[in-house]
Amino acid sequence: MKITFLGHSCVLLESEKHKILIDPFITGNPVATISASELKVDYVLLTHGHGDHVGDAFDIAKRSDALIIAPNELAVYAGWQGCRSHPMHIGGARVFDFGRVKLTPALHGSGYEVPGKQEIVYMGMPAGFLLNIEGLTIYHAGDTALFSDLKLIGEMNAIDLAFLPIGDNFTMGPEDALVAAGWLKPKRVVPVHYNTFPLVEQDGQAFVRALSSHKIEGIAMVPGDSITL
Repeated sequence: MKITFLGHSCVLLESEKHKILIDPFITGNPVATISASELKVDYVLLTHGHGDHVGDAFDIAKRSDALIIAPNELAVYAGWQGCRSHPMHIGGARVFDFGRVKLTPALHGSGYEVPGKQEIVYMGMPAGFLLNIEGLTIYHAGDTALFSDLKLIGEMNAIDLAFLPIGDNFTMGPEDALVAAGWLKPKRVVPVHYNTFPLVEQDGQAFVRALSSHKIEGIAMVPGDSITL
């Protein structure tokens, strides 16, 4: 599987037959290296309703005829925007043709700021994603604080790769993310949600070096970087 980091928390997963895009914040992302118009995918997964995660999801999904998979309220809203969508909720799992998706808790908010209006629409509970694709288990934590059930997620799943936020201010900072990594026990960790804006500036290389204390491989990807699992 090819995995490309597109900046902030946006990740593109390319399996043998499918392209799965997570949290496509491209337009307005100062570190993005591509434009949203270049992306054509089969599925768009959204962890929560904040603009820096929903991003270009509706435009990409409609142009690609991609299915949006998201927490219930966000999926319903996507449907109102003319997208194909599938609603899920925390703790629920479902098998799609590319693999299995399970929603995990995330401690954060989820309100969508409607473009051009002083209006915030409630988008339900924020989530993370546990993905089982082609024999790999990938965990995208979404935006979250440190919480003790991360230990349970690690005990119940053999995670090959975890995407963990380290930006602080809005999510876990590096110190808490290091604790989370120790609880999750993944083979590899990619830090996300940092260095996009001044408020979330962090040293990704220092964080991945610190992961050695847990005997975990850290990969500090820059936008446009790809790895193959």
